[in-house]
Amino acid sequence: MKKTNMAQTDKQRELRIVFMGTPEFAVISLDHLLRTEHNVVGVITSPDKPSGRGQKLHESAVKKYAQEKKLPVLQPKNLKDEHFLKALKNLNGNLQIIVAFRMLPKAVWEVPKYGTFNLHASLLPEYRGAAPINWAIINGETETGVTTFFIDEKIDTGEIILQDRIEITEKETAGELHDKLAVVGADLVLKTVNQIKKGTLVTTKQREAPELKQAPKIFRETCEIDWSNPIDVIYNHIRGLSPYPTAWTTLHNDKEMMVIKIYGCVRERVHHDLPTGKIIVDQKTMKVAVDNGFIRLLQIQAPGKRKMDISDFLNGNEVSKNAYVR
Repeated sequence: MKKTNMAQTDKQRELRIVFMGTPEFAVISLDHLLRTEHNVVGVITSPDKPSGRGQKLHESAVKKYAQEKKLPVLQPKNLKDEHFLKALKNLNGNLQIIVAFRMLPKAVWEVPKYGTFNLHASLLPEYRGAAPINWAIINGETETGVTTFFIDEKIDTGEIILQDRIEITEKETAGELHDKLAVVGADLVLKTVNQIKKGTLVTTKQREAPELKQAPKIFRETCEIDWSNPIDVIYNHIRGLSPYPTAWTTLHNDKEMMVIKIYGCVRERVHHDLPTGKIIVDQKTMKVAVDNGFIRLLQIQAPGKRKMDISDFLNGNEVSKNAYVR
């Protein structure tokens, strides 16, 4: 990897930061910046979206936090809109920080003097794309991390600034890993800002190779469980999609069929001669026969119901001895 030095300065730069982000993951980084008294001059986030039965408008987590801190907020629908670009430039920012936002056009990322950098929840160049946390667990990785990099014309390909690594434990879900990476990432954002402030950055060009693992957006069909897979693959699939967007399967219970979401499970490695997908119910437990063992279900959600422990599900649902999943 080729390394690039930024020009050093004897005097620290006076930074005027424009922060762009939407979910709670991004709030942690914004909070770190404000707590360390960095000068955030404006926040860009997604427009309010209608949701729920009443289609009530909901504000992003970043917007709510920014308004609490009395920061200027812009919510463009179109990042190329002339009015938005004018308002962005009027903030007079000289550094832009992106955390869990959306792809930026060149007209936006080239605005600030000191560049636009992004926080990505993987060790780039591995797991470029929209869902790096999910795919790292789905693929059974034991390590991941966070990367800051300068944005360029492509997706997640710009020069790397800093990285930090963390372990993925065997039982960790995507939600748990998400929360850990939000904190580790916020710390890395601060380190990156401090290096830019001092003018001491050394960036590294990303390597390109056909075997690099990708992290594309996850769709509903991606979440369906294939019970013919090896036990570890199924286990990683379920925890890599928990709590969102959630692995699912179809439960066939005599003449009734229902799609259930699975939030938690454990592996039981044991030899058996049962057909794949066979449901075994024993007192307060429910498990699925797979190759070389069972997947014991811990938390599920039936249609129109809340997420519940498997014992609560069994209290309200009679599961046939002929039941299976597919």
